[in-house]
Parts: sequence; structure tokens; C-alpha cells
Amino acid sequence: MIYSAADESPAGTFTQPGWDKDHPDKKKLVLHLGLDMSVRKRLRKFVLAMLAVVFPAIFAAGQSERTPLPKEKDATGMPVESVGASSAELPVEKDVPNSPVIVIGFVGGFIGHDNMIHSPVQIAAHLREAHPSGVYVKVFENRRRESAHQEILNLLDAHHDGKISAEEKQKARIILYGMSWGGSEAVTLAKELDGEGIPVLLTVQIDSVAKIRENDEVIPTNVKEAANFYQSDGLIRGQSKIRAADETRTRILGNFRLEYKSKNIQCSKYPWYDKIFVKYHTEIECDPAVWSQVESLIGAKLPPG
Repeated sequence: MIYSAADESPAGTFTQPGWDKDHPDKKKLVLHLGLDMSVRKRLRKFVLAMLAVVFPAIFAAGQSERTPLPKEKDATGMPVESVGASSAELPVEKDVPNSPVIVIGFVGGFIGHDNMIHSPVQIAAHLREAHPSGVYVKVFENRRRESAHQEILNLLDAHHDGKISAEEKQKARIILYGMSWGGSEAVTLAKELDGEGIPVLLTVQIDSVAKIRENDEVIPTNVKEAANFYQSDGLIRGQSKIRAADETRTRILGNFRLEYKSKNIQCSKYPWYDKIFVKYHTEIECDPAVWSQVESLIGAKLPPG
């Protein structure tokens, strides 16, 4: 005989309509339930209290296993990876940091790269002073084009893995300028970079004189803008006209002709033989008005100092 509890009495015993507490089958009900109601009530409260303590602890433990601890951040607010981090925690792709704006100059003749008498070296010093960060400026002798080329590749290799990725090439910001033979080398270097898929922001030629087996007239397609300053008097005359290999990709800013027969440009620190045998070629090199324009063209491509 099975009984069901319809209600709890204040005394903690079951009451059943029409059921006498002295009924002979009462013992069967107690045996069936195992405990009287007062004991069961206390037991139920105890179990619920234990569950209230145990379940939150189990839940919190599970959350701590699933939720990673916040990562330590550096001064820039970027997360710092631990040395022992597993590969699953490391970023899948590495951002390519921006390389500096690269400005490469070439001196003419047999001039040294650090000879401060000459304007290409002087404007390099001015640019370094005006842009102490984010800009890399270096002058090379015109016979050191390959060294300049390698310097550019090293600077573009942001990951230092010996390879220039497509993204590293796309982020290149390069400016090339040169005087006399240096102008020819600037264009030749731009062509070499073109063969490697590396863009050039600007080339500037000053009284450019082509070397043997070099063409300083045609500007390659990887160059965005180009400018040419020249004079056409005396024994050595600069390239009078540059043109774009592809006018849709390269903008020629101008072929700017300078005339010095009626001017009196003082080049007091230059050797006497330069002022006699290559007078006008020397005067365009020491003309402050010309080099001020060159510096302005380059400076317009640089980030604020």
C-alpha cells in the first residue's frame, strides 16, 4: 500500500484525508518513507545548503580553467607574450612595421660622401637635423650605388629575415637625389628597384651627367614623381630633359633650366680648377636657390619633424 503526502502539518507529520494516525498500516508508511517528516525536512535543508556552497565553487573553478588571465601590457598598451607561450596563443600573422622614409643622395665626380663643402652632403645634414626620427638619410659616392642598393634592402627588411616580402615592398618610401654622375646613379638605382617591385616616391637630378651604359633620361615606372634641374653652358652640361617611361604612372614635376652666365654665384670653398674648367656645372652645385628647391621637394615627402 503506497501513500502520497498532500501537505505538511506543523508537527512535521503527513496527514492524509481519512487517515487515522493509529491506523495499523502506519508502520508501513514510515517504513516506506524511511524517515519521518521532521527529519526529512532538516535533511533537505542541509542538502540544499551544501549544494549552494558546492555548485558555485565548481562553476568558478570551471570558469578559471576556461578564462585566460589578462595579459601584461607594455608601455604602448600592447599585450606582452610570455616566453613560454604555446603556439596556439601566439598571433598567427605578424604586422609589418613601417620602415623609415629612406632618402639616398649621390655626390658627383670624385667627391667624398662626407665632404660638407658640397650641397648634396649639406642638405642631407639639414634633413637629418629637421627629422631626427622616422627618416633615414645617407649620402654615397656615385661609384657606391650597389652599397646604397643593399642599404635600402636592409632597411626594408623589417623582420630581419633576409627577404623582402610583398607587404614590406608596398610600404617602401624612398627618395633618391644626385648631382652630376650622382644624378645618373639615382635613376639607375631606381631602375634596379623597379626590377624588384619596390616603389620610389621621388627622384631629383641636378645637372645630371650620364655614365657609360647608363640612361638618365628615362624615369622608370616605379617612380611616382621626378624633377630635373640643369644648366646648358660650359664643358659639362646636365641632362636637359627627363621623361617618364609610363606617363600614367610617373609625374614629371619639371625640367628646370638655370642660366649662370649673367649671375655671380660665389663658390669660394670649391677648388680653383672646378671654377675654371667646369664653371657653370660647379655654380649650379653651389647655388643655394637650387638646393633650397631640392630640399623643399624632398621635405614635402617627409613626416613632420
